Amino acid sequence: MITLVLASGCGAVAAPTPSADSTRTAAPSDAPSSAASPADPPAASPTEPSAGGTSSRDPVRTVLERLTVEEKVGQLFMPVMYGATVTSSSPDNQAKFGVPTPAKAVAKYRPGGVIIFPWAGNVKNIKQVVALTNGLQDASPKVPLLIGADQENGRVSRLAPLVTPLPAAKVIGDTRDLSLARAAAKVTGTELRALGINLDFAPVADVNINPDNPVIGDRAYGSNPTRVASMVGAAVKGFHDARVASTAKHFPGHGDTSVDSHTGLPVINHTRAQWERLSAPPFRAAIRNGVDAIMSAHVVMPKLDPTGDPATLSKPILTGLLREHLGFNGVVSTDALDMAGVRDKYGDAEVAVRAILAGVDLLLMPPDMDKAYQGVLRAVKSGRIPAKRLDESVTRLLKLKAARGLLASAPRADAAKAATVLRSPEHRALANSLANGAGRR
Repeated sequence: MITLVLASGCGAVAAPTPSADSTRTAAPSDAPSSAASPADPPAASPTEPSAGGTSSRDPVRTVLERLTVEEKVGQLFMPVMYGATVTSSSPDNQAKFGVPTPAKAVAKYRPGGVIIFPWAGNVKNIKQVVALTNGLQDASPKVPLLIGADQENGRVSRLAPLVTPLPAAKVIGDTRDLSLARAAAKVTGTELRALGINLDFAPVADVNINPDNPVIGDRAYGSNPTRVASMVGAAVKGFHDARVASTAKHFPGHGDTSVDSHTGLPVINHTRAQWERLSAPPFRAAIRNGVDAIMSAHVVMPKLDPTGDPATLSKPILTGLLREHLGFNGVVSTDALDMAGVRDKYGDAEVAVRAILAGVDLLLMPPDMDKAYQGVLRAVKSGRIPAKRLDESVTRLLKLKAARGLLASAPRADAAKAATVLRSPEHRALANSLANGAGRR
C-alpha cells in the first residue's frame, strides 16, 4: 500500500527498500534507429519573458499589475485539495488550509493552480471531474488556474480508469517511432483538456541508466540519452498539439539513483561532463521544442553543487545550469514538496523560500500550505525575496497561462463532450497498436 507521502507529484510507486547510491557513468549502447532522429528545428519557449519587458497593453503585464503582493505569492503555489467537488468539506482541507472546502481554499490563498489526485477524492467519473475543474475555475475569477495532473500513463496514471490506458514511456521508447510518442502525448493531452485539466506533469525526461532505480524504471523512454531526447521532444509537440502545457521532469536527472526521493535523499556523483553526456540531452530537446515547464528533482549532485542541498533548492543547478547554461526561460516547478528528499534539512516554510531563491517559480504540493505561504510572504516583505524576483516568477506563470489560452478566461469543460473524447475508438486504436508492438524494430 502506498502511503500519502509516496503519492506525490513525480509519480510515486511502491518500491523495495533501496540499496546504496549508484555512480554508474558508462553510456548505454542501445543506439537509436534512424527513426529516432533529432527533433524539429528549435522552437521558442512559449513562456519566455521578452528581453525588453512588456508594454502596458500586454495582458500579462496588465494582470500582473493588478495583483496584490499576497495574490502574487499565491500564484507561486499548486496545492492538492481534497474532495470530489469544490463544496466538499474535508478535515484534510481544514487541516491544510484552515477552511473546509476547495472553493474556500482557492478564495483564501489565490493559488496559481491546483493538482488533482484520486487519493484526494478528486477522481470519480467524467461528469464529476468536469464539475470539479469547472468549479475550481469559478472559484478563481481574477486569474484562471493551472489545473494539473500527473498523467504519465503506464503505472503512473492518475486519471485511470477514465482515460485511454496507454502504456509506459519505455514501451513507446522501444518502438523507436517518434510519431507514436507524439501521438500518445496528443491523445493524453486531448483527454486531459476535455476534463478541464490544462497542465500535465509529463513527459519524463530522465535517462534510466541504473537498473536498480526504484522510482523511474519504465517511466523513462529508455537508457540511451539520444533516444530519450528524441522521444521527449516528440512528446512535447504532442501535448502542444492538444493545447495542453507539458512538463519535462526531473531536472537535472533522476535516472542514475538507487534511492527513492519520496522516502530518502538520493546522491548522484556525476561530474559536469558526465551530466552533459548522460542526463542533459533530453532536457535540451524539451527546451528546443518549447516545453512549458521543467520539474526539479529532489536529488543531491555534489559535483554540480557542493552545498549538499537537493537540486530543488540549488541555485547553481536551477539558475546556473537550467536557466543560464541551457537557456530555459519557462516555468520551473518543484517536485512535490511533501517528499522526504526535500525536507531533509529545512522546515516547510524555509524549503519554499529557498526553492524560490534557487530559481523555482511553482511550489508543488506543500505539506503545510499556510507555513509555506506565510514563509514566502514574509521573505518578500522583508526583502529576502526581492520584489523583482517575485514578479519574474509570476510573469512566467502568467505567460504560460497566456500561451495555452488560459489567461483571458478559463475554458470550461463539457461532460457530454468529454464522454465522447475519452477512450474514443481512435484513442483505443492507438493504445492497441502500442500494446501489440506496432512500429517495433
